[in-house]
Amino acid sequence: MCWYCPLTIYYYIHFLWVLQEGICTTREKIFMEPFTVRCPGIENGKFLIDHTGRGADRSPELVLENLSPKAVSLAVVLEDMSHPLKGFTHWVFWNLPVSERIPEGIPAGVTVPGGGVQGVAYGLHRYAGPKPPRAMRHTYRFTVYALDCKLELSAGRRKKAFLRAAEGHILQSGSISGEFE
Repeated sequence: MCWYCPLTIYYYIHFLWVLQEGICTTREKIFMEPFTVRCPGIENGKFLIDHTGRGADRSPELVLENLSPKAVSLAVVLEDMSHPLKGFTHWVFWNLPVSERIPEGIPAGVTVPGGGVQGVAYGLHRYAGPKPPRAMRHTYRFTVYALDCKLELSAGRRKKAFLRAAEGHILQSGSISGEFE
């Protein structure tokens, strides 16, 4: 590679600009260090009723510790790990503003005040909390992703499309699980 060639210099400057602007075009992993996710809505490994389909069905607060200062956006996925369809998705939410706290009670809707896009899952553009068949215990997992950009992804997309778009842009991830019966 010729470092003094004008075309090489142009591409290098363009790459630095893209990274600075947080535009998703590169698929290289830049940073990968896990962070801790805490959830006051999960006590002693169990979901509080208010955050389930048998209660108020309000999304719980998620608290992130050791979040990278390089993060540009956050995303959340809630999956039922005990469902016959492994990893059955209850909620997929991306382009959240970076914060050490994802607030409780995210309202339903394609876009959310303050930022973020809710995709298609068991909850159609909304949080849909745990609600296994009666007398059955299921384990649910929140996974939070810190991304190096905002994703250009329409709200009609599901977890698989989100993960494909996020590939190479995930700086960190962390998860927390809880049960509900």
